[in-house]
Amino acid sequence: MAFSGLGLHLGNLSRLSNAQTRSISPENFTGEKGKGGMSVDGPAARQARDLGQGWKVSPYVVIEPGTTFALGDIAGQGAIQQIWMTLARGRLRHSILRIYWDDQTLPSVECPAGDFFACGWEEFAQVSSLAVCVNPGRAFNCYWEMPFRKRARVTLENRSEEQLTVYYQINYTLTDVPEDCAYFHAQFRRTNPLPYKAVYTILDGISGAGHYVGTYMAWGVNNNGWWGEGEIKFYIDGDGDFPTICGTGTEDYFCGAYNFDPYVAHSGQGQQSRYQEFTTPYAGLPQVIRPDGVYKSQQRFGMYRWHIPDPVRFRSDLRVTIQALGWLPGTKEAKYLPLQDDIASVAFWYQTLPTAPFPKLPGPDYLEIG
Repeated sequence: MAFSGLGLHLGNLSRLSNAQTRSISPENFTGEKGKGGMSVDGPAARQARDLGQGWKVSPYVVIEPGTTFALGDIAGQGAIQQIWMTLARGRLRHSILRIYWDDQTLPSVECPAGDFFACGWEEFAQVSSLAVCVNPGRAFNCYWEMPFRKRARVTLENRSEEQLTVYYQINYTLTDVPEDCAYFHAQFRRTNPLPYKAVYTILDGISGAGHYVGTYMAWGVNNNGWWGEGEIKFYIDGDGDFPTICGTGTEDYFCGAYNFDPYVAHSGQGQQSRYQEFTTPYAGLPQVIRPDGVYKSQQRFGMYRWHIPDPVRFRSDLRVTIQALGWLPGTKEAKYLPLQDDIASVAFWYQTLPTAPFPKLPGPDYLEIG
């Protein structure tokens, strides 16, 4: 197969391509060649004063409450290669990112912007991974490759009661897309609280061929003690009551061990147990929100796991679940305790079109982080 120019890595960085690089931002809403920095009446015109055209007149957009703004609408064939965005003082759970592929009317991506960029608690968490980087100043970066064959449409809905100021850039290429390229998907879910003995569903209702490439979870704990004994399960291509893939524990799936606590396995050696944040190319616990003794009363965690070197491939259907499981306190023999936690997730995967309808996104009050 000839090199298409969709994406480069160190092994092919020197290869030439006929692909055309384009970029959409508030300084070039269409991404057209030679059309950047032409604004004369953008939101920063006052700051530009008499500097004139080309001097950062339109660096951002303002999205009014209750409205949806089209960040980009690309015609043709190619791939989105990087998205950078910062939501200046915006509500991360109330800013809804949607992406539509080709001629579909239903989104293949529908997710609060914060959770999409692995920041699910309305708070900044620094993330250093291959697929997502979150850098100081609430700078959100996404490097998932997103091919399209006819059209790519990206929107952002402001569901808050305040104006949303958005700086953003969508970098993409116009190029031939190989026949075996699938379409990027991301789906958000939240259950608060999880009913007793219920299993949390990360993804369900998927039909088509594809591969699962990542999980982000924002987990709010409502019990004392360790909360992550639950197993993740992947039901692939018609699996019934039992899955093909069954994990051994929540922290194990997110590539940690022993409660994300560097000292729990060495108790009695004088070290104080604590949750240890970490962020790596494929997995991390970048966010641990600890109670402050006043209004932040619950422990909250943000975790990601990217299946970049080990995608979970499916041919017809896929279902992904995880248990919320802790320990029953005060018993002579250790026993599991089903938990009723506040759990939100984003599932990331590639598949053929059409995209099946997503579950209805809950309203702002249900998504509120209280």
